[in-house]
Amino acid sequence: MKIIDSQQKEIITELKQIINRGEAATEEVATVVREVVERVRKQGDPAVLEYTEKFDRTTLTLKDIKVSQDEIKDAYSKVDTRKVEALKLAAQNIRAFHEKKKPSSWVSQEEDGVILGQMSRPIRSAGVYVPGGKACYPSSVLMNVIPAMVAGVEQLIMCSPVPGGNLNPYILVAADIAGVSEIYKIGGAQAIAAMAYGTATIPKVDKIVGPGNIYVATAKRYVFGQVDIDMIAGPSEILIIADHTANPEFVASDLLSQAEHDELASSILVTTSRELAEKMDSEVERQLANLSRKKIARKAIDRFGAIVLVKTLQEAADVSNSIAPEHLELAVEKPFDLLALIKNAGAIFLGHFTPESVGDYIAGPNHVLPTGGTARFFSPLSTESFMKKSSLIFYTREGLDKVGEAVMHIADVEGLEAHGNTIRVRMAKK
Repeated sequence: MKIIDSQQKEIITELKQIINRGEAATEEVATVVREVVERVRKQGDPAVLEYTEKFDRTTLTLKDIKVSQDEIKDAYSKVDTRKVEALKLAAQNIRAFHEKKKPSSWVSQEEDGVILGQMSRPIRSAGVYVPGGKACYPSSVLMNVIPAMVAGVEQLIMCSPVPGGNLNPYILVAADIAGVSEIYKIGGAQAIAAMAYGTATIPKVDKIVGPGNIYVATAKRYVFGQVDIDMIAGPSEILIIADHTANPEFVASDLLSQAEHDELASSILVTTSRELAEKMDSEVERQLANLSRKKIARKAIDRFGAIVLVKTLQEAADVSNSIAPEHLELAVEKPFDLLALIKNAGAIFLGHFTPESVGDYIAGPNHVLPTGGTARFFSPLSTESFMKKSSLIFYTREGLDKVGEAVMHIADVEGLEAHGNTIRVRMAKK
């Protein structure tokens, strides 16, 4: 891993290749997605089945496109009970955390009997996309589904591709634990289109969440406005701020925890310790040798790994805030002091014994996080993501009398006479 000394180089400029590494949709991808989405919108199920056979090499009929209860029951016979218990513990913690974040309705009594407030209600339906094939992320099923269930979403469906014909049993078990009632064996842009517009078989939803490849991400972007989406997720990333108290073995393992995700993942260490920086290369190499996904992790580390040497933790915080990482670890002596300097991050892990993986799996906060610098303005997926708010406004005659003139003046400035008339006709009735 290359060391960048902040005293010699402009950090953000040096890290530009890493920061801008996200996979952009080519015109070819956009053209394919546009065709798929429009055909599914117009033709429904036949188009979904055709594209499933073409892209996922799976021949399905409308009879077997939906996962049956027998298939879910069979999945339990194929999994390790200890792993199921771990998923249940994760689900319990995720549910408890998101219950605390559920917004409530409120009203406020103002002067002259005026009442103002906000009504929070869940959206009616949501769709969760789950990657298939080689990918097996039951934790993502829990993280996407449970907040929706806590919010009170009435109908929640899940779509996942099944190259080879069968869904991974852990995905089915996680969906069952989380409470998904409808699971469909479709993926890609055709699944996103089916959920966005609805077909005779697959219900139309109000919001689509969940990660996917560039075709899925492009399709989500295409249907946004017809439905809501969570975010356009980019490659995984971690930034670790460390001082002289950090353990090199811990730091290297945490950097590699993101590098093993995919070849576009980024792992950045920002440290005040030259000694730690100089030890990192050999420690990363030592741990890489034992990883089952070492080829992927090595490519990610070689291309998008970096060590930034800074003078102070304030400078380290400035670098982190500029990058706005998905995962931020504060591996320092006094993490809560440093926390006060952090402005932009998807999730923040404090101290030497809080690796990013506890957030990914078991702690409870959501691991669906903003990437690619979007933590500057996006938040993690939450219960609120599946709720909508309506403003409540009640005026008495006395309350309207007090503000009526002001309303008419503003309406006059904007040239909207009928707006002003809504006040005039009421004041004339006095």
